[in-house]
Amino acid sequence: MWFKPALSVVVASAVPQLTLLALGRLDLVMYTMAGSLCALYAHGLPYARRARAVAGVVLGMTASLAVSLVTASLTGSTAVLIAVGALLAAAQKVLCDATRIGPPGHVIFTFVSSAALFAPQRPDQIPGHLALTLGAGAFAWLVTVAPALVRREGPERRAVARALEAAAACAADPGPRHRNAAAAAVHAAWQCLLASGRPTPVRRSLERLVVHAEAAFAAPGPGAGAADPDRLREWAALTRARGPVPAPPPAPGTADELHGIDAERAALRAPEGRRANRRALLRRLGPGSLLLPVAVRTLAGCAFAGYLCAALGVGRPYWAIVTAASLYQANITLSWNRTLQRTLGNLLGVLVFAAVLPLSRTGPLALVCCCLFFSFAAEALITRNYWLGSVAVTPMALLVLEFGGAHPAGELIGDRVLDTLLGAAAGFLAATLVTNRRAAGRVERALDAADRARAAADRVAADPRSVPAERDRARRTLTASLVELREAGDTAGGEWWQRALPEQRLLAAEQAGHRTLAATAQRRGPTVHAPSIGAE
Repeated sequence: MWFKPALSVVVASAVPQLTLLALGRLDLVMYTMAGSLCALYAHGLPYARRARAVAGVVLGMTASLAVSLVTASLTGSTAVLIAVGALLAAAQKVLCDATRIGPPGHVIFTFVSSAALFAPQRPDQIPGHLALTLGAGAFAWLVTVAPALVRREGPERRAVARALEAAAACAADPGPRHRNAAAAAVHAAWQCLLASGRPTPVRRSLERLVVHAEAAFAAPGPGAGAADPDRLREWAALTRARGPVPAPPPAPGTADELHGIDAERAALRAPEGRRANRRALLRRLGPGSLLLPVAVRTLAGCAFAGYLCAALGVGRPYWAIVTAASLYQANITLSWNRTLQRTLGNLLGVLVFAAVLPLSRTGPLALVCCCLFFSFAAEALITRNYWLGSVAVTPMALLVLEFGGAHPAGELIGDRVLDTLLGAAAGFLAATLVTNRRAAGRVERALDAADRARAAADRVAADPRSVPAERDRARRTLTASLVELREAGDTAGGEWWQRALPEQRLLAAEQAGHRTLAATAQRRGPTVHAPSIGAE
């Protein structure tokens, strides 16, 4: 689905930009672009959830921009502007991680709010500029939800196809890496289906396919009920395609499991379920939040990068703030990889900008077309190869400045190179100095949660009075806890300067959890048979 966000942002940007071109007001593109970039978000969510998520993104983007514009209208102090930019970057990082909005995460918010801080602004202009952002954001919302009119189960089909592919890989090679990947993909598929709308015949077929994928990774290897990897891959291809969804025969216990899924979906939508979700979000944002070290790291890195650039006389310190903010990943190892990729991509992108600048200055329409082209290229490439995507991001960001008027090419290129190098160095230095000592604590909590989930699954499976839906719900809870345990272990393993991880306990908990999943799958009997095709 790499092309979907890319096409969405092009459509969402083209209409406002061409409208401003017709009105002769391309100087306002920065404000419409803030709303248009919201079309990048939530493409992995079912449309019912996507509509709410993108609406939240538009409101968050508008709020961030409002803070920047008000600050810029009240003060011209570079020190104050950098401080506000760093605070906004830290808040945006924490909120995006807490809400798990997914890629591109906080970077787009930081890019927009930091650029607006250093743009000339008068108080009387702010309402009109925010109205442009809201208008473009509303159009971006329409762009992101419009595919529901053509293929309303598209996100669910892609999630289930990924689960089937991961289960096929696990069935063919049941090693720990493939088993963990299959568990994560199956868990993501269930979450996507639970977040979708009312059950339809297509969604029922998708739920049955996830049951088969779950059994394939829970009890991989030879045996009477062993899954056929080729069959799972065939189902995945048919599920991802535009034709009918495969309708496999119901597995033993499937009817009870689907009844349990309906009950779980209803519980999530009930007032108590919504309150539980809000409480979970508040815990992720509370004083004891695991995200606090990440917030401090982002704040320190962005502030240090901005002040360093200002001290050296670089004209646009917000580029350094954005560079630093873009580096912070789940742990310092990933942040180091991102630092290298971002630096290389930005430096090469400056060369691309220098080559395309003469073409962009041939006329306003050429400038709009160049900006749209690099918007598409950036989003098409960045999820597949980050440094290559950064090559396209850099000229796009530089071309945005051209909407407000031509700037000396040498000045733009020189400032961008310095901001990239200084921002990357300052940002990574902050990452090494601000350690995340809470990563190991997250592993301990994940271990305790996995032990409780495994014990509950064993207890429910052994209780002859338990209903099948209850056993299936316990198994899904165990799968979710194993996914969280693996993510917590990988995150903590990439951090430094913390207490030793309980590697043996972590490995034993994973093995015990997967043994329990295999035992419950075997009790349900064989699940993979010849498929039939159901009408969509």
